[in-house]
Amino acid sequence: MAKTHSDIGLIGLAVMGQNLALNIADHGFRISVYNRTTEKTDKFVAENPHTPGGLVATKTLQEFAASLAKPRKAIILVQAGKPTDAVIDGLAAVFEPGDIIIDGGNALWTDTIRREKALREKGLRFIGSGVSGGEEGARFGPSLMPGGEFAAWQELKPIWEAVAAKVDAKTGKPIPGAAPGKPVTGGVPCTTYIGENGAGHYVKMVHNGIEYGDMQMICEAYALMSGLLGLKPAEMGAIFSEWNTGALDSFLIEITADILKQNDPASKKKKPFVDVVLDTAGQKGTGKWTSTNALDMGVPAPTIAEAVFARCISAIKDERVAAAKILKGPGKKYRGAKKALIQAIHDALYCSKICSYAQGFQLMRTAQQEYGWKLNFGEIAQIFRGGCIIRAAFLQKITEAYARKPDLANLLLDPYFNRTVKKAQANWRKVVSLAAECGVPAPTFFSALAYYDSYRAARLPANLLQAQRDYFGAHTYERVDQPRGKFYHVDWPEPTRPQLEV
Repeated sequence: MAKTHSDIGLIGLAVMGQNLALNIADHGFRISVYNRTTEKTDKFVAENPHTPGGLVATKTLQEFAASLAKPRKAIILVQAGKPTDAVIDGLAAVFEPGDIIIDGGNALWTDTIRREKALREKGLRFIGSGVSGGEEGARFGPSLMPGGEFAAWQELKPIWEAVAAKVDAKTGKPIPGAAPGKPVTGGVPCTTYIGENGAGHYVKMVHNGIEYGDMQMICEAYALMSGLLGLKPAEMGAIFSEWNTGALDSFLIEITADILKQNDPASKKKKPFVDVVLDTAGQKGTGKWTSTNALDMGVPAPTIAEAVFARCISAIKDERVAAAKILKGPGKKYRGAKKALIQAIHDALYCSKICSYAQGFQLMRTAQQEYGWKLNFGEIAQIFRGGCIIRAAFLQKITEAYARKPDLANLLLDPYFNRTVKKAQANWRKVVSLAAECGVPAPTFFSALAYYDSYRAARLPANLLQAQRDYFGAHTYERVDQPRGKFYHVDWPEPTRPQLEV
């Protein structure tokens, strides 16, 4: 018997919205679609007439609501911020108590908390779901991070589990082969219930912050091979391809190899494509949100922050070009073995990556206490294994770490990661030292090593810092020979200031 109502609806038919709608329809779900521009809706449906589930074009929000089976479920994929609020207000006017609104955009988690509370007061249910994987992920299987009322998640779960990326249950590797009308079947879906209200969008934000770190660290490995060894892009592409068969196996390593092997299609002399790309990086703000939140909550996440700052300093291109004519570096050249340094850079990249992820998961660990969530970090690592930009074999190790110890305080304390860093840290330190000696900027490698050394230090120079604070501001201090929580103050004399000569 043919369905008379759609299983779900989607508002916003930009590329991400179109691809997710087709993904849903490919899995046999009937989906209603709506866009502010009616022509775009009609064109999209006309171009895709034979999906397994079926696409239904609607011209008004009233028609959209009437086309949905109850409880209604509608996904919003429009620009974050005020545009999302406007669509939510429009849906709230035509939906009924018990209906579910799903925001799949890159929303700030505090906005999601606000929206969930406001809609709950109207009897409507709200899910803020991270959607990671870009256009291809939306089309053939993204990583999905839903947060909100658990009962609302149960209503959405069959659709979200169907359309999410799938990974092999034993290896954790993504299952390939999805094609239009022929989605992947079997495997473990890369989605799970994250937590209440804004938890899903918060985890997506941290995912993006980790992504910033991953990308910058790979760029630093590229800069070191170029700057210290003088390797050409194609040579480095081959190295990244080799790295992609081992511990660094990941989507970002894979595409880096492809990029470095690519010649510029607009160049008659077949210049390497990467050499004609201007060295100024853009950003959409989620990395900054992650770093700002880490500062707000007092969680050390320096590697993620350095990745954000690296994009910021890349943006002042003209200023850097002018500074390069005035500021001089050490001028030292690397004279050692090529193969040994390539392995050392590999190890430095892997160790820095471990520290970056440790910072991201520590941040989520603190956030769950701040917002009253109950996050399952093993499941979060699992759903990052496929569909999303940071998908990597490495995430299987994080999944296993939290399976061994669900309350793990820091990834560095897990036996696998502990052994890995112990084995590779000599190479890591060698690379950081060489970068400093030869003047090659590697801010995430530097900060990750400083984080590791700080985290493993039983005593830091903060004792002097706190004494300084007590001296100039009477901020008090604790003592090593007294219980924690007891504070003391010294009545310091006025500082002696040198007399200026007249």
